Amino acid sequence: MTLNDFLFSNDYRHIAIKGVLTSLIMLAIGGSFAMIFRTELMLPDVQILGARVYITLMTLHGLFMVFGFLIPMTLSITYYMIPKVLGTERLLWSWAAQASYWTIVAAAIFLIIGRPDFTWTFYAPMSLRVGDDLLWMGYVAIILVAISEFLAGLVLLKNAFSGATRVGWGKLPLMGWGSLTVGALLVVSTFPLGFIGYGLLSDWSQWADVAYFDPARGGSVMTFLYVFWTYGHPAVYLPFIPALAVLYTLLPRFLGRPIWSHWSGVIAFILLMIFAMPIGPHHFQTAFTISGWYERMVQIITLFVFIPSIMHVFNWIATLWGGVIPTSAKRAIPFKFLIAAIAFLIYGGATAYLNAQISIDADFIHNTYWIPGHFHAMFLGFVAQMMVGSIYYLYPYFTGRMYHQGLANTHFWLWQVGIFTKVTMMFYAGYAYFPRWVYDYLAIPDWKFSQFFITIAGYLIGTGFLVFIFNFAWSAKRGEAAADEPWPVKYDTSIDSATPAE
Repeated sequence: MTLNDFLFSNDYRHIAIKGVLTSLIMLAIGGSFAMIFRTELMLPDVQILGARVYITLMTLHGLFMVFGFLIPMTLSITYYMIPKVLGTERLLWSWAAQASYWTIVAAAIFLIIGRPDFTWTFYAPMSLRVGDDLLWMGYVAIILVAISEFLAGLVLLKNAFSGATRVGWGKLPLMGWGSLTVGALLVVSTFPLGFIGYGLLSDWSQWADVAYFDPARGGSVMTFLYVFWTYGHPAVYLPFIPALAVLYTLLPRFLGRPIWSHWSGVIAFILLMIFAMPIGPHHFQTAFTISGWYERMVQIITLFVFIPSIMHVFNWIATLWGGVIPTSAKRAIPFKFLIAAIAFLIYGGATAYLNAQISIDADFIHNTYWIPGHFHAMFLGFVAQMMVGSIYYLYPYFTGRMYHQGLANTHFWLWQVGIFTKVTMMFYAGYAYFPRWVYDYLAIPDWKFSQFFITIAGYLIGTGFLVFIFNFAWSAKRGEAAADEPWPVKYDTSIDSATPAE
């Protein structure tokens, strides 16, 4: 394989592997930004960064982690698994996956050069500063992200429908249903994101007589909020649903038995897709006045999200409970990450119930560290660990060699201790009313205690990542040669053999 083939070939393996590698680079960049501003927050009255640099690093951290790591990584893993699980033999419309990859790379370059400092939600009018010569690059990056995700959605929809055409919807594996639902969300939700990028660019440049979001020229901040969160909340599920689909694919293979209920998983995927769209306003229900009936409706639908979430978790627990867990699975690093991911999903998901309560949200949760605690539990604890576990699973297929077991175990335990400490201390800080988006704080004992240990936990997570990267690189040349089938498949979840469990 030549470098040209690797970079520009439409072979699904090349697209997936370079997507994984690029996503890891994005994770390294975004994580480095976090380490810098976390060092700033480790102790009060320590001024390493100025306010502008701090908020810029915070912005780039959020954008790189969500749009550069979480979503592209889950898509890349899905691209690699789709031909094997859905029986397509190749990734259909791989040209769109290729274009999606290069578009997100271009967006990352624009972000680095433009250095936006308006947080990852780019709220107007804070994100509109006429005269800032490079700010337009952040707006263009938003548009590029929308294009990239739209193309990825087309790929997933095409492959899911192709699989269903072959065997019928009743026998479509859960990987196919996950691809179908997240593909639909990608295609539909990225239009608002593209409009946000265009509207901000138009208002900043003032090339049009009409203003979309700039209140100084007749634009509406409320319009921005509603349009943004029409994308912003479905965006939460863009990495989440593929991670669920990968879990449904790998769990039976390690346990040697089918998922407890195929149709429960199907229904849960569909419900997540439906409930994801209308509940964005709960992100600003305490900051701006919205009508009482609409506020209650948003809260009720938000609580409805627990139904498919509990269905997924119960399905996995019932599958685990349904027999003896093989010793080979207990020792496998991918299986350990899979189980840890489920545990963090339960932990983070339980806190979401409090987030959804308007009275509790308004009293002490909103705009405190409780919110990033929930976010990190779900996306670092669940999605990131699922993806890293998937990389360990696919590593022998990528390289033809096995990773170093001892280093992988070290990585695993550094992450479990680090992530649990980080998330728990974020919840503790939120309970103590520690505010978000501050680069210095008063020397209140609870605040000092929580911020110190959040930073230490971040160092543990970063160290674990370095161990992972070293293992990844070292084993590619010196690792033991992998067997033709490194993971004995005790239960095949591909389209040609999997049948729905009753």
